[in-house]
Amino acid sequence: MKRMALLLTAVLSGAITLSHQTVAAPPPGKVARIGYLVLSPLLETPSPERAGFLRGMRELGYVEGRNLTIEYRSADGATDVLPFLADELVELGVDVIVAPAGPPLIAAKDATRRIPIVMMFSADPVNAGLVQSLARPGGNVTGMSMQNVELAAKRLELLKETVPRLSRVAVIWDSSNVMVHREWETTQRIARELGITLESVDVGGEPDLSRAFERIKAMRPGALITIVDLRTALYRQIIPEFALAERIPLMAGLTAFTQAGGLMSYAPDFAELSRRAAGFVDKLLNGANPATLPVQQPTTFELVINLKTAKTLGIRPPKSILLRADKVIE
Repeated sequence: MKRMALLLTAVLSGAITLSHQTVAAPPPGKVARIGYLVLSPLLETPSPERAGFLRGMRELGYVEGRNLTIEYRSADGATDVLPFLADELVELGVDVIVAPAGPPLIAAKDATRRIPIVMMFSADPVNAGLVQSLARPGGNVTGMSMQNVELAAKRLELLKETVPRLSRVAVIWDSSNVMVHREWETTQRIARELGITLESVDVGGEPDLSRAFERIKAMRPGALITIVDLRTALYRQIIPEFALAERIPLMAGLTAFTQAGGLMSYAPDFAELSRRAAGFVDKLLNGANPATLPVQQPTTFELVINLKTAKTLGIRPPKSILLRADKVIE
């Protein structure tokens, strides 16, 4: 009742719009029914991650409208609505629930112990309590991990190598997401080793980034890092634009930030992780046990540098960085 009241209040106030999209009824036969639960809005043009997942399903022979139905549910940024949407997918009796990192996964896990859940890309599934271990998940959750804890150190090291005189860095992150806590702790540890002072800019619970941006302006840090989760990823256009306008080098954990004007990023290919997540769905639909289906990790990572931004900021990335770059934006 509490969740229903919450949903009705949100709808009446116009604070959110629930995106319910279901493909047309397929012809008779065995049809897989998947629940797809996300925090971000579901745009008409699929995100790279959703496009990657759908591509993976097609490669495995699943075609929407023929042998696949996807029940899409989006909270449009309203975290509190996710439990209701997860309950709804459970009541629909979907065969598998697919969710990206963070709150959607937790909401799905809280809603069911029976329906298998596939992580498209989870930052820290073991410490978040989603799985017992990567090798043997032990419950109804399995899928892809991002290795973000390990990547946190590398990002700061690459940033320091690119901006050698760096001594003060602001970190945009969401402390309400338990899955990024170890990444924040790792970033703190590496910062101490590199002689860098970190300034926490916690955006958990903030309706927008205006206050966070004002705090960063007052700090005048030498650089900015984003610990990317579903919430900060919503601002993949706004944060780079702010950093560039304030002439602050930005290191991100999502390539889209660099494409939008950030200085650099070091991250796995999220579209590829999502494509690989489709393989878990296929195995589960064919009777695999999620408790014994090992969590997989990314095998490749992209270092992307925006030379146009570097020129604007007056930064000359060293040859050692340019030689390691997988992609250079000019």
